Amino acid sequence: MSQMKGIGFIMQSDILVCDIVVIGGGPAGMAAAIGAKKSGVDNILILERDSVLGGILNQCIHNGFGLHMFKEELTGPEYAQRYIDQIDELDIPYKLGTMVLDIASQDDCSKIVTAVNPIDGLIQIKAKAVILAMGCRERPRGAINIDGSRCAGVYTAGTAQKYVNMHGFMPGKDIVILGSGDIGLIMARRATIEGANVKAVIELMPYSGGLKRNIVQCLDDFDIPLKYSHTITEIKGQNRIESVTIAKVDENLRPIPGTEETIICDTLFLSVGLLPENELSTGAGVALSPVTGGPVVTEKLETNLEGIFACGNVLHVHDLVDYVSEESLAAGQSAAKYVQENITASKNMPISLKAENGVRYTVPCTINPDNIDKFATLRFRVDNVYRDTAICVYFGDKRVYNRVKSVMAPGEMETLRLPKDWFLQNSACTNITVCLEQSGNIN
Repeated sequence: MSQMKGIGFIMQSDILVCDIVVIGGGPAGMAAAIGAKKSGVDNILILERDSVLGGILNQCIHNGFGLHMFKEELTGPEYAQRYIDQIDELDIPYKLGTMVLDIASQDDCSKIVTAVNPIDGLIQIKAKAVILAMGCRERPRGAINIDGSRCAGVYTAGTAQKYVNMHGFMPGKDIVILGSGDIGLIMARRATIEGANVKAVIELMPYSGGLKRNIVQCLDDFDIPLKYSHTITEIKGQNRIESVTIAKVDENLRPIPGTEETIICDTLFLSVGLLPENELSTGAGVALSPVTGGPVVTEKLETNLEGIFACGNVLHVHDLVDYVSEESLAAGQSAAKYVQENITASKNMPISLKAENGVRYTVPCTINPDNIDKFATLRFRVDNVYRDTAICVYFGDKRVYNRVKSVMAPGEMETLRLPKDWFLQNSACTNITVCLEQSGNIN
């Protein structure tokens, strides 16, 4: 069903008119709307395709959320409720059960958002700015090309989580998990608590894709084996999965003949990566990063299309929801400033950011120093496990920052704050490089 809550809107020729449309009512969308509202924009509308606000947090009943934002440990639904309460207190309107179909840019730089729901039917909304906060989705079985029958009992880890935590349905008894992403690790623990026998977590890489704390709390504490540098080569079963064949992989991630092993199971969970949900973005003409799969953005979290901003897991997959909220608040503030000041594209040349030597990507991809108040927030991930390695920042050929970290891993996002003074002191710089260097090479 569609639910509309909040203040009224102006209509122009059957088109709803507002200042900012936020697409997605999960943690990113709610935080972005709150950031815009607290920055002085009243005419905001959240569009959410689910029947409730909160997004993926509603099925994440484990604790560990909120340590950064609220200085206390919350479950996913508790964390979501903190933002839902703020949405209600600030009287920010939202439509539930509403699927956005299209975003079209107009000659006057406004946007026409086309959506549909069972109550209103097809609706169009004219907005000065749009914030993309659609989140991400799981990589399905079809994307990983495992041989075998199309039998029942194969689930993505997130689907299994929803079944268990929201519908009280246990998918199976003897479970194998492919991939050590955080959802897979958490579901290993959850299934064990519910009485299942989780036989193993199989990880293709020589390191985990999840947070270290989840490996300890979800696997080690429950004696669940984690097999690195392994993959599933075949799924066997007729009506339902009966077993999987696993094998070690070489340095090229190819199965090594003779290392095969059969594990009897009735269920397989897939935790093999998340993909930013960017079909809408692509249709609108938003440029996407080939590394993250999310939009290429500036320091204002603005895409290549003026007035369209992005935040949260639709931009790049985060490890902590607290960082999603922090980033999304900033996106809302940027969108509000754009609406209030009618900012056009900057005439000054932005500084490009390059990710090198172990740094996979950076968000943002460019920074215009004129738009920085005190510092620019920079987030990135590394491409492997690194120990006693320095994070370095170069303005042109000049190194302005280095910090040695004892451990860095792909599963944990890194954050840097670049002070405005650095940009003022290096005003002739045209590019910034973020890279890793061995600590012994730092002078």
